[in-house]
Amino acid sequence: MHEAYLKRYVHQGVPVLFLGMNPGPFGMAQTGVPFGEVVAVREWMALDKPVGKPPAEHPARPVKGLEIGRSEVSGKRLWSLMAQRYGTAQAFFARHAVMNYCPLVFVDAGKGGRNVIPEKLPKPQRTALEALCDAYLDDMVSLIAPKYLVGVGLYAKRKLQESNKRLGGNRTVCAVLHPSPGNPQANAGWAERVTVQLQEAHIW
Repeated sequence: MHEAYLKRYVHQGVPVLFLGMNPGPFGMAQTGVPFGEVVAVREWMALDKPVGKPPAEHPARPVKGLEIGRSEVSGKRLWSLMAQRYGTAQAFFARHAVMNYCPLVFVDAGKGGRNVIPEKLPKPQRTALEALCDAYLDDMVSLIAPKYLVGVGLYAKRKLQESNKRLGGNRTVCAVLHPSPGNPQANAGWAERVTVQLQEAHIW
């Protein structure tokens, strides 16, 4: 599914790259699509491919692909805004790409399988991971070659700023409010606030 997403919807030369942090347990971890809320992936993007299972799977976080039966709130908010503004996925992706800084998901070994974001990993593991992801991000930005780099959240913005500096600093970097329900600011009027942020950055 991730390969299908890249081939159909990530294009060189689009002016805007949105960057998330890493997969959520009910989004990209299930669908292979950044912020990959199931309904948006299946119905708006019209992607429906088999999704394999990892070699080791936490019993509280099984990978079921489009059959997961749960919605990722962050993805629902993000893709609903894009669908509202652009109508079709083809129209949106003609001007934008959406990727993640780290394409890997991490879960706590405890009973609940709590999601662990990269910046919360122990420092030795985080440092090693970020070295790989920084190189991946630099390749991504170089290949897509956007004018605007938009971090979905401040962590992604910081990573884009660092990448932009490594690559010569000729792109505009900004951030939008992360749509996670764990972010209190995102739980009222997220779409309206992000629209204003993108308009103020002269992206929309």
